[in-house]
This record gives sequence, C-alpha cells and structure tokens, in this order.
Amino acid sequence: MSIFDRFLPKKRPLEIKNNMPKEKENMKKTFGIYCNKHHGTKNDKLCPKCTALLATVMTKMNRCPYGITKPICDRCEIQCFGEKQTKEFMEIMKSTGTGMFFKHPIMAIKHKMASMSVDYSKHEMEKRQKEKDKAKEKNAQEKAKAKEKAEKDK
Repeated sequence: MSIFDRFLPKKRPLEIKNNMPKEKENMKKTFGIYCNKHHGTKNDKLCPKCTALLATVMTKMNRCPYGITKPICDRCEIQCFGEKQTKEFMEIMKSTGTGMFFKHPIMAIKHKMASMSVDYSKHEMEKRQKEKDKAKEKNAQEKAKAKEKAEKDK
C-alpha cells in the first residue's frame, strides 16, 4: 500500500445489471407499435399472431442461456427462435425503428446505444483474437528459426 492509494479512486466491483425487465418492456412496446401499424389494432392490444410471437419471445427470453446479463436479442450470437420466427422477429424489429423514435425516443436511443456497444465489444474481441493469433504465429516462426539455427550450429 503506497501513500497515494488513499487519493486514487477505489476500484469498485463490476455491477451485474438485470437487463431482462427493460428488454421485455421494450419488446412489448415494439410489438404494440408494429401491430398497431400493420394489423390495425388499437392501444396496447395485439392481434393473435403478434400475441403468439410475443409470448414465444418472452418464453425464449426467460430461458436465455446468458441469464440476466443477456445481450440485445437482434445482436445475440445464439438464435433461440426457429428460422421462421427469427425472420418474423427481425422484420418486426426493423420495421418499427422509426416508430419507436417518435413514440418512445429515449428508449429507442438507449436501445440503439446498447446495440452499438455490443457491436463495438464484438469488434474489440475479434481484434484481440487476431492480435493473439498473429503473436502465436510470430512466436512459432521464431522458434522454428531458432531450431534451424541450433541444428546448423551442430
């Protein structure tokens, strides 16, 4: 412990945030906007097709292998839904983008920032992995050269 430790900011343990309730609320609002626009429903009511898909989405979110720290569904590597449901889900998410900005601007901006942070973290992970691979390859080449040099010296 140095004399400067009392003046430096303390490292706090990483807080794990429960993103599930916020994500579920975002889904409900998104599905509501989509169904109101495309199926002619009013207020928070959904048509039977959208209700069924929303129920499936909620069930899959509850069973997410990431647990409470799950990423945004459209940026997740694990596709929990079937191919048809994933296509429908992505169509709903894409078509309600502008509607969300007009009806729930703060929520839409937070969601967009969260998706950008997921993209950034994936990019950084890929970058680090490439650097590790290059370092391993360089190390292997150096070892091979050293081995060749040792054999020539004999």
